[in-house]
Amino acid sequence: MTTPHTPPGPVRSRSRGIGGVLIAVYGVLALAATGRSFVQIVTKFDHAPVAYLLSALSAVVYIIATIALLRGGPVWYRVAWWTISFELLGVLVVGLLSIFDGQLFPSDTVWSVFGRGYLFIPLVLPVLGMVWLSTRGREREGSD
Repeated sequence: MTTPHTPPGPVRSRSRGIGGVLIAVYGVLALAATGRSFVQIVTKFDHAPVAYLLSALSAVVYIIATIALLRGGPVWYRVAWWTISFELLGVLVVGLLSIFDGQLFPSDTVWSVFGRGYLFIPLVLPVLGMVWLSTRGREREGSD
C-alpha cells in the first residue's frame, strides 16, 4: 500500500540503494553538463563549436539516461541501454580523439580525455550503469 507521499512501484524501488546513487550521479552529471554547455555556447561558441556542441550532446544523453533509469517498464529499460551505450561510445571516441589529436578539441568537452575534468566519472559511470541494468534485467526476467 502506498501513501500519498510515496511514489508507487518502480520509481520507489529504483531510487533506493545502489540504483539511487547511480541515478543521483547521472542527475548531477546532467545538470553539470547542461550548465557547462549552456555557458560555453552562449559566451564563447566561436572558440570551439564542436567541443561545446559535444558537451551539449552529452548533457542530453545524461538527461535521457537519468529519466530512463528512473522510469520502469521495457521501453525505458531499452532507452536506458541505448543512452548508456551511446554514452560509453562517446566517452571512448572523444577520449581517444582528444588524446591523439588535441587540435580537434581546442577546449575540453565533458568526455575529453575520458572525462578527466569530471574525475573520470563519465568513463566509469556507463560501465556501472550497464552492470546495474543487466542485474535489473535478470531480476525482471525472474519475476515474469
